Amino acid sequence: MVPTLRGRAEEQARLERLLAQAREGASGVLVVRGEPGIGKTALLDHAASSPHGMRVIRGTAVESEAELPFAGLHLLFGAALDVLPALPGPQAAALRGAFGLGPATGDRFLIGLGVLSLLAELAGDGSLVCLVDDAHWLDHASADALLIAARRLEAEGVALIFAARSPGFPAPGLAETVLDRLDDAAASALLAHVPLPDEVRRRVLTSAAGNPLALIELSHADWEPDPVEVPLTDRLQRAFLHRAAALPENGRTLLAAAAAERAADLPTLLDATKGLGVTAADVEPACGSGLVVQSAGRLEFRHPLMRAAVYQGTPLPLRLAVHAALAESLPGPGNADRRAWHRAAAATAPDERLADELEHTAVRASNRNGFAAAAAAYKRAAELGTDLGARARRLTLAAEATEYSGRFDEARRIAEQAGGQCTDPGLISRLVRVRACSDYGQGLLPSAHALLCVGVSHVIDSNPQDAAGLLLDASSLIWLDGDRDMAVRTAAQLAELRLPPGDPMTAVYHLCRWFAALALRKPVTGLPPLPGVVAHAREPAGIDRRGLLLLAGLGLAEPDANTHDLAVSAVAAIREENRIGLLPQALTYLAAVQLSLGWHADARAHANEAAHIAAGTAQPQWTRQAQALLAQLAAIEGDSAGCADFPEARALLDLGLGRTETALVALENLVYGRAHNQIPAMRRVPDLVESAVRCGRPARAGEPLARFEEWAALLDQRWAHALTARCRALLTPGDEAFTTALDLHEPSRPFERARTELLYGEWLRRARRRVDARARLTAALETFTRLGSTPWATRARTELGAAGVSPSPIDGHDPLSGLTPQERQIIQLAARGLTNKDIAAQLFLSPRTVGQHLYKAFPKLGVTSRAELPALTS
Repeated sequence: MVPTLRGRAEEQARLERLLAQAREGASGVLVVRGEPGIGKTALLDHAASSPHGMRVIRGTAVESEAELPFAGLHLLFGAALDVLPALPGPQAAALRGAFGLGPATGDRFLIGLGVLSLLAELAGDGSLVCLVDDAHWLDHASADALLIAARRLEAEGVALIFAARSPGFPAPGLAETVLDRLDDAAASALLAHVPLPDEVRRRVLTSAAGNPLALIELSHADWEPDPVEVPLTDRLQRAFLHRAAALPENGRTLLAAAAAERAADLPTLLDATKGLGVTAADVEPACGSGLVVQSAGRLEFRHPLMRAAVYQGTPLPLRLAVHAALAESLPGPGNADRRAWHRAAAATAPDERLADELEHTAVRASNRNGFAAAAAAYKRAAELGTDLGARARRLTLAAEATEYSGRFDEARRIAEQAGGQCTDPGLISRLVRVRACSDYGQGLLPSAHALLCVGVSHVIDSNPQDAAGLLLDASSLIWLDGDRDMAVRTAAQLAELRLPPGDPMTAVYHLCRWFAALALRKPVTGLPPLPGVVAHAREPAGIDRRGLLLLAGLGLAEPDANTHDLAVSAVAAIREENRIGLLPQALTYLAAVQLSLGWHADARAHANEAAHIAAGTAQPQWTRQAQALLAQLAAIEGDSAGCADFPEARALLDLGLGRTETALVALENLVYGRAHNQIPAMRRVPDLVESAVRCGRPARAGEPLARFEEWAALLDQRWAHALTARCRALLTPGDEAFTTALDLHEPSRPFERARTELLYGEWLRRARRRVDARARLTAALETFTRLGSTPWATRARTELGAAGVSPSPIDGHDPLSGLTPQERQIIQLAARGLTNKDIAAQLFLSPRTVGQHLYKAFPKLGVTSRAELPALTS
């Protein structure tokens, strides 16, 4: 055990709890934050020195590598690549690509899952503590991968601890502790062993203001009065520069090279700087300065502030010379990226060849999903290049890469800069789309739609196929935002679009016209029926956001066995191809179909997975869509907490519980609100009609029902006609009206059919036709019980009691009902004969976590082996 750190008893105790938890097999994550010198590294030292048999891996990120994709992962795991064969195949391949050992996958989420499995494998049968210092300097690709892994750690026995400055290294959802400055007593105790005159001690304590590094370093500094108050960081850097300045010239050159290139070992540094006069004899004096130490064959700075002070304090001519020398000392294709960046740092004039070299670096970074690094390389290439056309193209690529990395404000800024220098219509269209996607990513849907319309206007004559793609994006926003002006503008541009006869984008064009017509509630003339349009638009589409899933997931096609099979196939193909970024959209669509089909447990499992992956891949729109499905499930089943954040789901819950006035008000807010053209708003109209009738206000149902009838006529699908017929039966009840609605309902929508049965039974019972009512109410109760729709089952049971029947318990038992959604998925896959490693690859977990879930699920199911599972899941 290392000695107790001054003033850090609470933080040390928290670390000890985290380590103890990992030793028991439960993983945990902690981000330690604070200003430079506050003691973050000392806490990591404490964690590394007290693991009680835990394996320790540790790395420190550095600013000079922030533009090199996966440099941080190399630093942490470069010595552990021999375990890659033990990982699930797709994850191992993704990591090999990230480390440059194989083809790049380009999927950051899959790489993060590989890191998760790698951590679990390194923990083995014991436990592991993984320490990442200066995480704010991690390259974006490594930071993404580590955060994806951190959010999925469960039962691997891993303690993952990051140290980072504030602000920096955003890690929402992870546990954090912020280090404050030491109080007077702890600061005095830290200096107690340092022999200092009383006046100097007082000045050190005052100037350091409780910063531990400042207390230690300033106690060894030469003290001279400052004419003005100097910030603490500047005072420290001045002290470090004073040490460097005391070295001979060659020692200062060696330090400058070490500050400019952290990754080089000491022989490489000496080889690079020998032309500048440095020899091996200069190493010892450099270490004697207290700024660097020899560690694992490298010169390592003792603190990032020391590196920054040396680099920033190096005269410009020497800095340029050092970068040029380092570039020449890094031969071979494996060093191409570092070499290009050093040459760029040494450049003093435009150089098109160097710009090309940096562009190749950007391409390599993009292929490895290092979009932030790619953007930086494209921007620097644009600055160095002499070809104006190439400059506009490189800035466009930089803007796109920045948008892909999720830095929307920066992407918008680069796109606007590039747009001012660009005359190519194709590039202008791409830049407009970057700005639109950035607005969409930040929830600015009207602005995104307006920009897409601008993009369409640029290419509608020169490239109508691209215009059709942009119009598909614009059309989908109509339903997400529900604004009529959007629909009007998109419809006008659709009227201007002219595709050549037989063009493969024709079906997409027809689909866009359908969207606009439905939003505007105008008749569709000269178009094929919607189901056929959706099918034909889907056929040529690959598995991408504009293709299969976007078209099928809009919810306009009838959910049946065929659409379910399509969704299952799409999810399977995406898993097989490891295109993780598309999974939230695919899983949300699959969950929506399963919800319509009454397969609630499966819908919940897939919606949970969609929300989880969407959050991990920074897709807030699909996080919200998946959560909306979970809220609807919660409303159907009577879980008020589960639908608290979604007004439409709360309204459905209120309706089921008989709170019809509350439901009516909420549904009117939705149906008459700004989002009245959205699909969810239109689909809630039948709920509004039922609420209005049941609370004695049928007149308030008239206008919404007329609008829904018009919309259903445009759709011309059985499910919409069935709901229209049910609404009419509520307003003008009768046997013929209700049986018409029931005849239109298909078995593939059991919840809606059961609701119609319930309403019919209630009307029959009130008409004193109790015998006729019993059959309808019993059928409704059986369905609601099977679906777990507690409020609706309670209504049906109450009505049956009023009809003179005491209903017998209905066996709607699902043998997997006691499992969590994730346990359910794991059991279903295990029943198909998949190994833990295979299941981990399917569900993006570590094999060890899969084993833990099986261990917990078996007692719930009353089984002891995998061989018993197929009988439960068939």
